[in-house]
Amino acid sequence: QVQLVESGGGLVQAGGSLRLSCAASGRTFSRYNMGWFRQAPGKEREFVAAISWSGGTTLYADSVKGRFTISRDNAKNTVALQMNSLKPEDTAVYYCAASSVLRTTAVAYNSWGQGTQVTVSS
Repeated sequence: QVQLVESGGGLVQAGGSLRLSCAASGRTFSRYNMGWFRQAPGKEREFVAAISWSGGTTLYADSVKGRFTISRDNAKNTVALQMNSLKPEDTAVYYCAASSVLRTTAVAYNSWGQGTQVTVSS
């Protein structure tokens, strides 16, 4: 498994931007497909975006398509989530996760970070 640590969360006004980063330990990072999920209070964890091990394929939830961009740098063992045009409903704890398969379901991911809080004020 790979160990994951997220950073970059914070408080931002609606319409603003944030860039989340996830640092992975281990030499096998480039073999993993990576995903971002989020969980708001009282809600289930939901898929946000995913990227294949090569970076050649990306998937997005409809709610963030056109506003969020996922990317990865295998040389630096990092995956990022650029979030633009943020809305109050984007407020959640954001988690990065690793999987051997490219999926949009949380059960497919077996390594998770501790999460980073994103709060969007109206």
